Amino acid sequence: MSGAMAATYEWLYREFTDDADGTWLYATFIRDLSPQDAMRRIGVTPGPLGASGFGVAACEARGGTVLVECGWAGIIYDMAGPLSMGTSAAAVLATIKNEDFTYCVDGRSVTTFSLYCYSLREGSDPGRLQADVEELGMNVDGDQLEFPDDPVSRALALAERATGVHLSPARYAGPALIGPTDHLDPYR
Repeated sequence: MSGAMAATYEWLYREFTDDADGTWLYATFIRDLSPQDAMRRIGVTPGPLGASGFGVAACEARGGTVLVECGWAGIIYDMAGPLSMGTSAAAVLATIKNEDFTYCVDGRSVTTFSLYCYSLREGSDPGRLQADVEELGMNVDGDQLEFPDDPVSRALALAERATGVHLSPARYAGPALIGPTDHLDPYR
């Protein structure tokens, strides 16, 4: 489908990584879904962000939409299943505590795993993306002495490969639908 590599998404990973190498990134790639439909599916109404400043941006991308969350609730990562109804969605979560990947098709989890424990993956078809995982140089069996550089960029490339949705820096910098997520905060 796609030949995306880690270098394809190094820019997005860096956008959400601070000078101390702390990353807070939640991104979900959804095939054949418009930004408006993606926002509607997760219950976000486009408009100004609330008092917390937390929200989601829906960026039109080649092949669909990419949602990027501003905040630390992980709302769009947890919504990958509902976002995939009638299509497919791949989500990447990268924080100082977790780095995970999930791929869903038609509301069902196909595979989900920690970027550091691919061998412990779960889902209805957990090995479906294995060829892409191997080609991207991710730590498949845990036998590598060191973890690969930029696992988050590799996971973002895997999201593109799984869904066929490509987000370019120009599309990311362009107009996006933005809406607040305070009403969805699971920590309230």
